Amino acid sequence: MLRLRLLTWDVKDTLLRLRQPVGERYAAEARARGVQVQPEALGRSFQEAYGAQSRHFPNYGRGQGLSSRQWWVDVVKQTFRLSGVHDDGVLTLMAETLYHDFCSACNWEVLPGAHETLSQCCQRGFHMGVVSNFDNRLENILSQCNLRHHFEFILTSEDVGFAKPDRRIFEKALRLGGVTPEQAAHVGDDYTRDYQAARAVGMHSFLLRVAGQGEETEVPPEHVLPTLSHLLALIEKG
Repeated sequence: MLRLRLLTWDVKDTLLRLRQPVGERYAAEARARGVQVQPEALGRSFQEAYGAQSRHFPNYGRGQGLSSRQWWVDVVKQTFRLSGVHDDGVLTLMAETLYHDFCSACNWEVLPGAHETLSQCCQRGFHMGVVSNFDNRLENILSQCNLRHHFEFILTSEDVGFAKPDRRIFEKALRLGGVTPEQAAHVGDDYTRDYQAARAVGMHSFLLRVAGQGEETEVPPEHVLPTLSHLLALIEKG
């Protein structure tokens, strides 16, 4: 059995996922404003706008004078512009509404097994924290989804100033947990940002592999979670 004292968790697509694709939510907001845009077009435009914004202003513009709110408002507006919507008044209304909507449980759902697994981990006496490339809305989202009470600390890349796979965000988690790396494990769905990054600082890590994802051959089977419900069994076997 692994002698763990601290478990850290990724959030998006590990504990929570979007209830519907971004393009569909954006298209619904546009319809509410009398604007017709195809969800598929908005989905493609969002990927383009989000990618460009992330390259030009990494980590929500944290080191370049942007607030994450302004960062996201700009992404939403550019998504609609790329899909042919150019009315500045409508763009501003939609961007503000969507920014606030994505802070609520109406747009997020808890992944199967998350509530039960987190409760069982707490019952076993593990200290728990979040390490997520997310903006400062995360704590409120976790509260609305009834997950916040499981965690002793929430570390977002916006708050810390470093995004995974930067080792410094994991090192801060270890300091907050008061543990050495070998006493901690990280759970996430991204091979580079979660699995590899945690191991680079000496932590254990487990990779949640959603059905249909490609397989990284260098991840041993005993580190792979087909579902969150497999976690405790793998810790006990480790």
